[in-house]
Amino acid sequence: MQILVVEDNISVAKGIRYYLRDAGHAVDLVHNGAEADAVLRDDNADIVVLDINLPNMDGLTILRRMRARDDQRPILLLTAQSETEDKITGLDAGADDYLGKPFEMDEFGARIRALSRRVTEKPKQLRAVGDIHFDQTARMVVGPDGPLDIPRREVALFERLLMANGRIVSKQALLDSLYGTGADVDEPVVEVYVSRLRKRLRPFGIVINVKRGLGYMLQGTA
Repeated sequence: MQILVVEDNISVAKGIRYYLRDAGHAVDLVHNGAEADAVLRDDNADIVVLDINLPNMDGLTILRRMRARDDQRPILLLTAQSETEDKITGLDAGADDYLGKPFEMDEFGARIRALSRRVTEKPKQLRAVGDIHFDQTARMVVGPDGPLDIPRREVALFERLLMANGRIVSKQALLDSLYGTGADVDEPVVEVYVSRLRKRLRPFGIVINVKRGLGYMLQGTA
């Protein structure tokens, strides 16, 4: 799953990111309400973890704006306000779940797993390229003989390139898809993953072209 965490407490945000990455998720962090509102209009997150008390714009406003534009992604609200009335306000605004601070990571993980099931239970969304299909809901690459055994980071890389619809994707954008925005990882890592993925996809009529100084693009030749 791709998860966006909107939390202004840096230590809490990092703790959540480490936990979610250990569970196999890709994580982006945003610490500012106004920035989160902008990011959520054009991102690929499957689930949003949203703090209520944020600088510049509060989480409830962000949540209401998402629902107003028919963005129905699962949202877990985080807040130090744990009174029943506050919970009702958050749920009425469109949140799918609510967790008061401080919380145990095991409970947080259970809430995320529950929201993940809602995502994966949606009707399958398939994209075709070359001789394979990509199941956007399960994030699975399927060949003529069934699912392909591709590591999750390479799947994230493939998904980002596929969603670009033949346009060039920069190394930094691919790096963000692999490790989350702001991760302390160098761009050359992308070259390693591209090389591995290119070899896996070549038998299925798919090529990954490099545009020097610009990035990479996916093309189906079959």
